[in-house]
Amino acid sequence: MVRLIREMTECESPSDTPRAVNRMAELLVERTSDIATAERVKAKGFGDHVRIEFDGGAEGQILAIGHSDTVWPLGTLEHMPFREADGRLWGPGVLDMKSGLAFFISAMRGLRELGVPVRRKIVLWVVSDEEVGSPASRELTEAEARRSDCVLVLEPGTRLAGKLKTSRKGVGHYTISVLGRASHAGLDFANGASAIVEAARQVGEIASWTDATRGITVNPGVIRGGTRTNVVAAEACVEVDARAVGAEDAAWLDRKFHELKPFDARCGLRIEGGFNRPPMERTEKIVALFAQAQRIASEMAVELEESSSGGGSDGSFTAALGVPTLDGVGGLGEGAHSANESILVNRIADRTALLMGLVAGL
Repeated sequence: MVRLIREMTECESPSDTPRAVNRMAELLVERTSDIATAERVKAKGFGDHVRIEFDGGAEGQILAIGHSDTVWPLGTLEHMPFREADGRLWGPGVLDMKSGLAFFISAMRGLRELGVPVRRKIVLWVVSDEEVGSPASRELTEAEARRSDCVLVLEPGTRLAGKLKTSRKGVGHYTISVLGRASHAGLDFANGASAIVEAARQVGEIASWTDATRGITVNPGVIRGGTRTNVVAAEACVEVDARAVGAEDAAWLDRKFHELKPFDARCGLRIEGGFNRPPMERTEKIVALFAQAQRIASEMAVELEESSSGGGSDGSFTAALGVPTLDGVGGLGEGAHSANESILVNRIADRTALLMGLVAGL
């Protein structure tokens, strides 16, 4: 398994480099060719998605979802090579989420080699654009989820304990463009309408919507505007990240954004964006799925806990459809998207065994 994880990690696959992602797709097909049937699905502007179907019964379908793309640009291995040290595997994408893919493939191979019967058809759906919001894969993921009885998301668990994720915040991105009126800041100041001042007022307004008690955060993360200090700014732009725990709060935030009005009537506003990942809400069906995972883990003397995440995943799409979804069943480690990205070697076996137990028992 370590060799497989290494092979995947050293197959660099940034979202914005389709040819590199396609090498990862090819690797997935090759490493499952003896135990599954794989199909590569073209995606405009991105590398290929991969649908891998394993042998199983006819009593419905279990869907495992993951992604082949990473946030790391080509050449990252030169200064951040794959290595095994201090009880961990290190490298770009090893946690998010090459290890999760390797775990699941190894789990399916293990079930086959041990002759463990599986009641349902098993599909591993690996998309190529998750790290950039899944624009080319969302509809395909949702279609596959509608054919499934439950979904296992191979994203990493929470922190070193590897807690599974039974809820996630919905994620929204908004752009507020302000059109003001340019004038000379010295000779004709009163005739100008500053887009920057208007944008600053809008930032104060939208930042006030953050409510920690409701799990709502609104972060104006980028602001641009103006041309010169002696010119009243004609244009400005604010880019905002918004997150909410529940669907009602996400809808409330979306409405608040699109109801924004200028403080200065001489300025105009254009609001673009919305929630690109709905909240994954903790339902009774999700809790029941977690309880089953917890029972399997306890048989291995492994303590398994649940958690909530502020980030989104493709599991948010499937859960929003009402399909029981259990997230975070991949690697245990830390440092996703950072230079210390790593997984714990001594937790590879029990996590893979958990996946085997879930697939065999569902």
